[in-house]
Amino acid sequence: MPARARIYQQPKTAMQSGRAGTHEWMLDFEPAPQHPDPLMGWQGGGDTLAQVRLRFETREEAVAYAEREGLAYDVELPRPHRFVPKSYSDNFRFSRREPWSH
Repeated sequence: MPARARIYQQPKTAMQSGRAGTHEWMLDFEPAPQHPDPLMGWQGGGDTLAQVRLRFETREEAVAYAEREGLAYDVELPRPHRFVPKSYSDNFRFSRREPWSH
């Protein structure tokens, strides 16, 4: 039985301030349970699908691929990006909510 696939849009990393590189859709597989190796005691398994990550331009392409290959899949929709406009002068506003100190 093939593993379950997850289709999602990759979020931005903590090191990014912009949204570049987050527009493509990813399809990857759930990892199979690992078991300890009897000789060395390391965790491992024979599942190579956990190493596969496919990229698609749109969600529809990823879903079409999963259906064409007969994969069970879950689609995770991204949370809407909320833009909060800020102004530099708000840092020095008298009615500021947070204390201002350095």
